[in-house]
Parts: sequence; structure tokens; C-alpha cells
Amino acid sequence: MTDTQPTPDGVLRLINGYWATGVLGAAAAHSLFTHLENGADTAAQLATRAGISERGAQTLLDGLIGVGLIELHQGRYRNTSEAATYLVEGKPASLSSFAQLKLKHMGSLTALPEVVRAGGPMTDPTTEVADNPHWEEVVPAIAAQSVPAATVAAEVLSLAEAGEVSILDVGGGSGIYSAIWLETNPAARATQLDWEPINAIARRLLDERGLGDRFTCVDGDFHSSDFGTAKYDVALYSHIAHQEGPEGNIEVFTRLRDCLKPGGALVVCDYVVDDDRGGPAFPLIFASEMLLKSQQGGTWRQSEYRDWLRKAGFEEVSFHSAPPATLVVAR
Repeated sequence: MTDTQPTPDGVLRLINGYWATGVLGAAAAHSLFTHLENGADTAAQLATRAGISERGAQTLLDGLIGVGLIELHQGRYRNTSEAATYLVEGKPASLSSFAQLKLKHMGSLTALPEVVRAGGPMTDPTTEVADNPHWEEVVPAIAAQSVPAATVAAEVLSLAEAGEVSILDVGGGSGIYSAIWLETNPAARATQLDWEPINAIARRLLDERGLGDRFTCVDGDFHSSDFGTAKYDVALYSHIAHQEGPEGNIEVFTRLRDCLKPGGALVVCDYVVDDDRGGPAFPLIFASEMLLKSQQGGTWRQSEYRDWLRKAGFEEVSFHSAPPATLVVAR
């Protein structure tokens, strides 16, 4: 009896993983998932709707079949349920813009071997400044990622029945959490603390949804801004902890604890790994992005969040699944 020789298929799929990013980004750029959703189900029809070559349309269709985002039935193509939910333009959780954005980031990975050797970025990161024009592209593109987590958080906090609650969203970006939470609770009010150019983006979103009268922006940097004392019922710190080191997170958590009213809750949303670093898969892979782009960030373990929050003065800490992220609720 001989051992079965493994095939190289899995390894080759990973080595050529950039093809998936390319095919997905190009398909999103030409709105293929949207056209499929609207009834174009052949390469010829997609080519006409998208204004691209039929050869190009067929190549993208073949690639999307290969990565499992569309299905073929009797010569006709259609979105999978996953693609229909997350890649059709105009849907609340659409990641189409984000797919196009990541296509532009592929080249930065060539520096990863040297970054791994050095233990951090080879040059100072330049994106984390208030006046970087890339925010206008990046902030709206990543907003949809927070829709599922914001919805789960509203359920965990029972926001719909919470009455006149006040919310502080630190580094709130697009304002998507405030939008979803204010829609959930018509009596709630939200304040977002972020840089002025980013707050301008958030104000547009809240105004478009008719929520601007219950939404306030404070321009500033959360590292140095005063959050106040006993002012808010709920505070939010979403997808920031992975950019900060342990001491920085403890310091911010302490100030957030102080800004909450008695019985208030802090919601931290981020990519959290298991204590033995055995999973989940996405947060483990995301750690490479933090090594590439931040001086001290990382994907932190549940035990680390629990320790930091207790040092900051919180007594109860719970974890709630919001794939690929985790919600950490502290009271």
C-alpha cells in the first residue's frame, strides 16, 4: 500500500491568488454582478451591457466560475447568493467598490518579505493623516463591511427598545454605524469623532438618509480629544484596535470608560483571533496587513481584549460573532 501523493492544486491556487483579486476587481469595475442580477446571463449580453469585449466578458465569467462567485445552468450565468448579497451595486452590504480598491493595493505586497524581516513597515506609513485625499475613495468603499456587524450590535444592545440613548462613535469613518443605529432607534442621537474630511463624508451619508438632525460631528484626533465624562450611553470603537498597540488601546479604553454613563456599554468591533491563534482564518491573514502598514498594530486575541478592558475599568466583557469580525461588548 502506497501513500497517496498530494496534488499541487491547492498550493497553485494560493500562489496564483492574485488572479482572484484581479478577476473580482475587474468584474466589479465593469458592474458584471449588477448586470447579471438585472438579467444579462450570457457573455454576449454582458459585453453589450458593460461596454466591454465579448472575449473579455467570457474570460471574467470563466474566472468567476473558478472562484465560486457565479454559477452556470444550461448555458446561462447567474450570481451565487453570496455575490448577489455582497457584490451587486446599490445593495446595503455591497463590497463592489472595496473589490476595486483592493485591486490597486496588490503591488504593496511585494514589500512583505522585507517587512517580515524588519518587523514592520520599511518607511513611515503616510495614509493615517487627516488631509490625505484618499479618504474620499477609501471611506465610502469600506463602509459596507460594517453593515452586518452594526446590525448584530444593534440586536445585542437591544437598541430598538433603548429609548433616548446617546452614542459616541470614535473614529466613525463613513458614519455607517450611526446611520444603522439611528434608523433602528428613532429616539437615539449620535456623535462622531473623526478628522474633518472624514466627518464631511459621514455627514453626507446621514443627510442622505434623513438622519442629519440627530447626528453631530466633532472634528479631532481620538488620540488627543476629550471624550467627556459620563456623557454617553453607548460608545463605539470599530476597526481601530488593530492599528494600535496594547498600551494605546488600554489608554483609549480607559477614556471611553470615563465617558460612559453608569450602566453604559462600549462596543469594540474588530478582527479578533482565538487565544491559541488557531483561527478564525480571516483575522489570521489580516495580521499581515497590519505588519505591512502599521508600526505596532496586529490582530489581537480575545484574552488580550478582556485584559485591556478590565484594566480600563470595565467589569463585564462578552464576545459576539459578526463574521469576519467579532463584537466585544464591555460594561
